[in-house]
Amino acid sequence: MENCMPESGIGNIPGEKLALILGDPDGKKLARAMQPHELYWLFKENSAPEAMELLGLASPEQCVFILDMELWKGWSFSEDKAVEYLGYIMKGSEEHFLELLPHLDFNLLSLFLGRELVVAGGIGDINTDEERLTDWDHTFDDVFLIKFKNPEHAETIGLFLELVCRLDNPLYASLMESVSGEVDIESEEECYHIKSGRLADLGFPPHDEALEIYSRINPATFTPGRSKELLQAVEATTLPETFLTGKTFLEKVILRADSELFRMELNYLINTALVADEAHLTDMDEMRSVVERVYGYLNIALEYLSGGDETKGVAIITGEYLKRLFQLGFSLILDLKYKADRLSEQSDYATGKALSGLKTARPRYYRGLDSDGIDGYREFREIQDVKKMSDLLSM
Repeated sequence: MENCMPESGIGNIPGEKLALILGDPDGKKLARAMQPHELYWLFKENSAPEAMELLGLASPEQCVFILDMELWKGWSFSEDKAVEYLGYIMKGSEEHFLELLPHLDFNLLSLFLGRELVVAGGIGDINTDEERLTDWDHTFDDVFLIKFKNPEHAETIGLFLELVCRLDNPLYASLMESVSGEVDIESEEECYHIKSGRLADLGFPPHDEALEIYSRINPATFTPGRSKELLQAVEATTLPETFLTGKTFLEKVILRADSELFRMELNYLINTALVADEAHLTDMDEMRSVVERVYGYLNIALEYLSGGDETKGVAIITGEYLKRLFQLGFSLILDLKYKADRLSEQSDYATGKALSGLKTARPRYYRGLDSDGIDGYREFREIQDVKKMSDLLSM
């Protein structure tokens, strides 16, 4: 079956894509031709150190997107992650660093450096006795005196400050003034909202809004809409490989209902699920799991509503919003979780494992019930999974 999502044209296996980009004389042009989302997927699909070389080829907008995705966990900003990624960025050329520097969020840099540095001095300032007696670590310009709060971060932070001081001294002075006076330093919450605004422009909603996809609706009274309206908000992009198997009812329906607006809506739903589960901040395996969950819940909802009739499935998917269909699929599985939560521990191994999978925050299907009998878990994929688990709970 042909992938319904647009192809990037740079190969089909993530490792091959990366090798082609890094080995091509026009690698920078190839990398920058990708949407920030696509480059990020490629970045995450490759755990090898070579993936970090993408940061040296990426445009400032692509780099900022990657930083926005990697440096936050929910509402919390991670200084350790920020130091890690500063290190990756500074392994590139000074030319690339100078290109990126104006695009870095001044407010976030101030917040970050305020947690990493003690700064004294300044143009026209007279140092106090306390400042003169303090054992300062360094000065880059004989104006500002610096002490590193975290010795393990000192080398990376010091290299960053040296580059900023040399390449953009006015920015360096503004940052040092901001940190030393603790004025105009935005709060973590304000920086989070600024970051969320940037991501929203690219099709990633704020975390609290994203969590709405996990709202329960009543499957018994659900009636699919018939005339949804979509506006072209962001460009539909290539999704990670391997998620389309060609075997599900959903995919057969997608082939008949495919359009640019549909891809955009599906992209946005997947982005929303990634934000809701903060999977983009962990690893590729969890990202895959979230994408598989989206396909599974949509497939279950369509099968539930259409009874396996493709014509009905096409009418449903073109008339009802995918977010609502996702909520329906989730609600069908959530009802199983509610039933499992009321049951006591089971002595039978397989039943106990199945119940444990259902009782998690994001219920999962016990693979021991599959034909291959593997002792593990996967996402719910089809209405038959729901029926099989419902039968097990009724025993």
